[in-house]
Amino acid sequence: MSLGELTRALAAWSTDPDELVRASVDRSGATADGLPDLVVFAKSVDDVRHTVSYAAANGVPVVPRGAGSGVAGGAVAGAGSIVLDLSDLDRIVEIRPDEAIAVVEPGVVTADLDAAAAAHGLRYAPDPASAAISTIGGNIATNAGGLRCVKYGVTRDAVLAVDAVLGDGTLVSTGRRTLKGVTGYDLTGLLVGSEGTLGVIVGATVRLSPLPTATATASAFFATATAADAVAAVTALQRRGLRPSTAELLDQSTLVAIDEAQGGDLHTRGEVFLLLQTDGYGAEAEMAVAERVLRPLATALETTTDPAVADRLVATRRAALPAIERHGRVLIEDIAVPRSRLAETVTAVEAIAARTGVRIFVFAHVGDGNLHPIVVADSASPSQVEQAVGAIFEHALAVGGTLTGEHGVGTLKLPWLAAELGEPALELHRRIKAVFDPAGILNPGKALA
Repeated sequence: MSLGELTRALAAWSTDPDELVRASVDRSGATADGLPDLVVFAKSVDDVRHTVSYAAANGVPVVPRGAGSGVAGGAVAGAGSIVLDLSDLDRIVEIRPDEAIAVVEPGVVTADLDAAAAAHGLRYAPDPASAAISTIGGNIATNAGGLRCVKYGVTRDAVLAVDAVLGDGTLVSTGRRTLKGVTGYDLTGLLVGSEGTLGVIVGATVRLSPLPTATATASAFFATATAADAVAAVTALQRRGLRPSTAELLDQSTLVAIDEAQGGDLHTRGEVFLLLQTDGYGAEAEMAVAERVLRPLATALETTTDPAVADRLVATRRAALPAIERHGRVLIEDIAVPRSRLAETVTAVEAIAARTGVRIFVFAHVGDGNLHPIVVADSASPSQVEQAVGAIFEHALAVGGTLTGEHGVGTLKLPWLAAELGEPALELHRRIKAVFDPAGILNPGKALA
């Protein structure tokens, strides 16, 4: 198939320079060497198969793309490539309330699926901060997490089956629509989080969860800037068997940034902010236990079961990244460490900022040890920023952590990949990639060194 034959077979495509610019970048701020040659707007699975088959036959890189909300450079596309935009494949094919599952196309916006499920007394539990714009396909590509994953798990825990186009244009269906099943290898789990390097997701069956009967919310401030008291409180609750649905931490620098953006006084109430939610039939009973643990440690504490008040408290956490982004271009890092090492990791990041002169903010999913050190890239020289980011990754690995908890490797973390995986495991990854994508055209240079 020639390029002309490909474009004649497609429903929609563009070489308009403005479209090429839009499709060449994601939220990471990373850039490639030039612009892609073509943007394909997939309207059907056949559009995807035609594009991938042409690319495989001609050695053309294909970069799958959803909303472009990724922050690791996974959707960055350079010269000589084709961008495969899946955002128009946006049907919620069906919701089966009795089975608590939904069948969706990859372009469905996360929040839209959640809202559609709510009409049936259900919800889509994975809750990335970008839920209002990110797509299910992108969530699957990066194994996205979010505020609720401490109780409900990440995207992989919600995905039962996928339809994917492999690197030779073959369409495969993996997984099942039952809640249990162990036939064959777990190819679905392998495709989830593969960042578009093993297959292009064109459909998914996802698990839904009941809407909680009740939700209780607490916000607490702590005097210790090391985050030790906040982490100790959450650890104590988890040891008692309490399972918060949300446990989020903001450091002092982030509180100041939010106050600067909104004209508030959060930073005067304490050095560290903790947002805690419990849900389900035991929400209030669990929150009563949490309040007894938090009150002796906190400088300020507010609890509520009023949804309007809860929305205000949760809004503080969701305001963090937009407030920080007012200070310049940011690198949104994404390390995860054992929960017992989280407080010292917050302290280590602050020390790295002081040592390198790079401005770094920290917020965290404290319930599962996932930290987001937000590096202001233009607050220092490129070499200082590189030094700071490298030191953050080195610390994470040294304490038994990982380079990425929910954002993916993309292009930005490739230099540190071997340090975590080790060469034998990395070579196994390359061999798996070759099976799924023999021509090596699916999102090359991403996720895998």
